[in-house]
Amino acid sequence: MSIPQYYLYIHPMDLKELKSDIWIDEPVPASLKYGKKKVEIDLAYRGSHIRKFKKKSYHITFYKPKVFTGVHEIHLNAEYKDPSLIRNKLSLDFFADIGTLSPASQHVQLFINGHNEGVYLLLESVDEYFLKKRNLPNGSIFYAVDDDANFSLISPIEKTTKNQLDSGYERKVGQQNDSQKLANFVYKLNTATKAEFEHVIQKLLDIDKYLRWLAGVVCTQNYDGFVHNYALYQNNETGLFEIIPWDYDATWGRDIHGDVMEFDYVRAQGFNTLTARLLGVSSFRRQYGNILKAILEEQFTVDTMTAKVEKMHNLLRPFVAQDPYIQKNIEAFDQEPEFIYQFIRDRNLYLREKLVDFL
Repeated sequence: MSIPQYYLYIHPMDLKELKSDIWIDEPVPASLKYGKKKVEIDLAYRGSHIRKFKKKSYHITFYKPKVFTGVHEIHLNAEYKDPSLIRNKLSLDFFADIGTLSPASQHVQLFINGHNEGVYLLLESVDEYFLKKRNLPNGSIFYAVDDDANFSLISPIEKTTKNQLDSGYERKVGQQNDSQKLANFVYKLNTATKAEFEHVIQKLLDIDKYLRWLAGVVCTQNYDGFVHNYALYQNNETGLFEIIPWDYDATWGRDIHGDVMEFDYVRAQGFNTLTARLLGVSSFRRQYGNILKAILEEQFTVDTMTAKVEKMHNLLRPFVAQDPYIQKNIEAFDQEPEFIYQFIRDRNLYLREKLVDFL
């Protein structure tokens, strides 16, 4: 079996400009060849701290044509600090399996000007094309870009009341009035009295989808997932907000540096103001407990995950052996499946013991 091959071609002067400052978001022109088709693109680095790594990650916007394979833009993640290279995809597929909206992803082999850059994860962008591909109603989409996206009136960054309640978000799809709707959502979820909250929040949020997302974050143990690493979609037909996971490489027992994160590091009730308020309502708390219990019995088990892990690992191994950035560390790659299985065993048992708090 093979993985798709993507060939990027960048003029040497443009490549020099791209490399001159890793923090500049301004793209350079390039072309992308995939199969028998060649398209013109805009290319830029993506991410924050990951820009410092030797193996860069990229953001690609299709220029001519503007839509290619049904999308306008894609992300190519190097997954540089994940020795397995599969945690991000494993997580996003897991979220889809438990009933949460989740971006599609696929491993590819990337070449730049003929040079093999190794294995990358192609991530679908969460935008209007994401909605269209799933036959979902139009709506606004916001990316949580920093810790201010904590569903609170207080900024953890400034340690003061936020000047703008949509702070921490970047509007990806929608108009200015949609940003006001988001701010209104944050305001109401914080200011509704305890007696009002259960009634108020059901008019603002898809409760079931949020609780499934919460269970997914808790199982995969994405410590950063509660205040960023997500997108918000407001369905224009229902008016309800839904939450979508994003960038889940620091999961399944490892942190953003690739170091071990103990299985009990993230608590079963998660973090952030919205989660705390939801779990403060007995009916929502039981609903979460039942969702989490079912996932621990069905999806988040070694038996269920083994086939998925082995399929990805076996598919990627020949290409990892050729990846110039990680080929010398192939032994670590080979040890990761068992590491992930042990994390699932330990985390599953830990969360089962905590179920009594929710049921």
